[in-house]
Amino acid sequence: MADKKNKEIPRPQFPKRAVITGGMPYGNKELHFGHVGGMFVFADTFARFLRDRIGKENVIFVGGTDCYGSPIAEGWRVKVNKGEFEGSLEEFVQRNHDRQQATLDAYAISPDLFAASGLGRSKEIHAEVSDWFISSLYKKGQLDRITTMQFFDEKAGVFLNGRQVIGKCPVEGCTSEKGYADECDLGHQYMPENLINPVSTLTGEKPTMKPVTNWYFRLRDYEKLLQEWVEEMKKDKSIRPVVWKTISEFLKPPVIYVKREFEEKYNELKNTLPEHKYIEEKKKPSFTIEFNNLPDCDKACAVLTENGIRYRTGKTLVPFRLTGNIEWGVPAPVMEGADGLTVWVWPESLWAPISFTQTYLEQCGRNRDEWKDYWCSKESKVYQFIGQDNIYFYGIAEPAMWMAQQESTEKTADVPDGELQMPIIVANHHILFLDKKASSSGDVKPPMADDLLNYYTPEQLRMHWLGLGLGQRSVSFMPKPYNPLAKPEDSDPVVKDGLLLSNVFNRMIRTAFYTVQKEFDGIMPSAAPEEKFVQEAEKAVFEYERHMSKFAFHQCTYVLDSYIRNGSKYMSKNVTLDAEDKEKLYQALANLFYIIRIAGVLLHPMAPFGTEKLREYLQVDESIWSWDNIFEPLTYFTGKNHKLKFLPPRTDFFTRHESQFET
Repeated sequence: MADKKNKEIPRPQFPKRAVITGGMPYGNKELHFGHVGGMFVFADTFARFLRDRIGKENVIFVGGTDCYGSPIAEGWRVKVNKGEFEGSLEEFVQRNHDRQQATLDAYAISPDLFAASGLGRSKEIHAEVSDWFISSLYKKGQLDRITTMQFFDEKAGVFLNGRQVIGKCPVEGCTSEKGYADECDLGHQYMPENLINPVSTLTGEKPTMKPVTNWYFRLRDYEKLLQEWVEEMKKDKSIRPVVWKTISEFLKPPVIYVKREFEEKYNELKNTLPEHKYIEEKKKPSFTIEFNNLPDCDKACAVLTENGIRYRTGKTLVPFRLTGNIEWGVPAPVMEGADGLTVWVWPESLWAPISFTQTYLEQCGRNRDEWKDYWCSKESKVYQFIGQDNIYFYGIAEPAMWMAQQESTEKTADVPDGELQMPIIVANHHILFLDKKASSSGDVKPPMADDLLNYYTPEQLRMHWLGLGLGQRSVSFMPKPYNPLAKPEDSDPVVKDGLLLSNVFNRMIRTAFYTVQKEFDGIMPSAAPEEKFVQEAEKAVFEYERHMSKFAFHQCTYVLDSYIRNGSKYMSKNVTLDAEDKEKLYQALANLFYIIRIAGVLLHPMAPFGTEKLREYLQVDESIWSWDNIFEPLTYFTGKNHKLKFLPPRTDFFTRHESQFET
C-alpha cells in the first residue's frame, strides 16, 4: 500500500550493506548481565532490524570471545593454583567461549558468527589479519619502536604483565578503583612509570622498572583528523553526545595537575621544565601546567617525580602500544629484527571483527575478499555497539589506525580497494546494578546473565533493558529478587515492563485466533483493513523507523506500547466471541489481524521468540518480516481462504517466568 500521509516527511536512509559488531567479552569468564543487558541486546536488536529492513543477506553481525591478553592468562593461573580448573590455557578459554555462546543463544542474541580470536579457524584468520594490519602500518611509516620501563618483580624474578600489577590511576579526575600497568579499568591510558603506588599481585611487593622495547602506533599524529571527525559527528543527530564528548577530552593539549602544597617547590623548578603555561584555578586543590606537546609533558613528569612532587596527568593522546612480551597472544610480525613479540590484546581486538567477517564469509563458501564490500565500500556502514568505558579504543585508537591505513602514496596489494569506513559508534552509558557500578573485578559483583533466567524470561529482560534509555544516561538495573531493600508489595520493574507483551499483546493474539476458530472455522478474514488502521500503522511504522535510525531503542518501545494498547482497546470494543453481527465481526477481525501483523513486525527485532511463534501459527514464511511490503495485510502473504494453525486453549506467545506465578 502506498505511503500517502507521510510523503512530505523524509524517511531515514539505511545503507545497502552493514556490519554490526557487539564487542568482545574476555575469555576468562562467563557473561554477566552487563555484557548482555548493556550491549549485546542492543546490537542484536539493531542487527535484526536491519535484516528485516535491508535484507538479511546484506547484514553481517559478528562478535566473539577475546581470547588473548593478561586478564585471561592471569585468570587461568589463579584458578589453576586454587584447584578450580584443570587443563590448559586454551581449554580454559574454550570452556568460557562455549558458555558465552550458550548464554547468547538463551537470550536469542543472533550473531552470524560468534567467533574466538584464539580458537579454531577464526584464530588462524585473525593471525593473518593481524600480521597484515601491523605490517601495512609499518610500511606506511606509522609505527615507532619505543623503549619504555616495564614492571619487574624482583622477588619472583619475572616481568609483570598488565594485570599482575595494580595501583592508582594517575589520570586526573579518574574514579577507577583499579589502575593496571598502563591502563585503568575505565580505559584511561598512561605510561607505566606514572602509575601511582604500584604493587605486584604475585608477591605483594613494590615492583621495579626495567626497559622493554615495543612497537607503538603514532596516535598523536592523527589529532587533527580526529578533531575534524568529531566536528562531523556533532552534526549527526544519531551519534550520541557521550561519544564525541569523550573523544574531545583526549584531544586537548597535554597537562599536569599539581597539588597546591607543592606550588612553592614548583616555582623553584619551573625554569628547568620544558616550555609550558601556568593555569590558575583558584577553587581547585591543584593548579595546572599545560605543554605544547607530549614529549615535553613527559620530561616534566620525570622532573617532578625526581623532586618528590605529587601530580596527575590529564587525558591526552599517547603513543598506542601494539605489541607486548606476554606469551599468550597473537604473534606479532618480525620487523627490524624484533622477534618474540605478541600483539597487545586491545589493538588486535579492534580489527578482530574484520577477521571474523572474513571467517564468516569463508564458512558461507564466499570469497574472503568480500569483506571489503562491507568494511570499505561507501555503500556500507559499520555499527559498533560498545559501553562508554571503551570509547577511547573504538573512538580514538581504531579510527586513527583506520585513517593511517588510508594514507598511502601508491596502491599495493596491502591497500584495500576503497578506504576503511569510519565506524558509527553506538555507546551506551553504564548499566548500574542496584544503583552501583558493578564489575567482575570490582567490589560490587554483577549477577550472571544465566542466573537471571531463573527469575525472568529472556524477552522480559530484553524489553526491560531496551526501555531503560541507556543511550541518554546511566540507569540502574533493579531486579526485585536481587534487591535486599525491595518490599513484598513492591512491583518488579522487569516484570512490569514485560506486561505489555505477556498480558496485552498476548491477549490480543489469542482473542483473534480463538474468535476465528469459533466463528470462521480457523479461516483468517480476507477483507482489507479499513483506511483508518492503515494510517495508524503508517504513523507507528515511520515513528519507529525514525527512532531506530537514531538508536533510540527506548523510544521504539514507547511507540509499540502506544500502538499495542490502542489495538487492545479496539479489540475490547469490537471483537467478542458472542458478537451477533458476523459481517461486522469479520471486518473487525481483519482490522485486528492487521494491527497484530504490524506490531509483530516492529516487535520482531526486540522479542524474537514470541514473534517467531506468532509467525508459526499464522502459517506464513519469513517474508512477513520484510519492510519491502510492510504495509500490506496478511492476505498479501497468504492469499484468500488461508487457514491458521490451530491454537490450543491457554497457549501463550509471550509469557511470564514460571517463578512469577503464585503456586
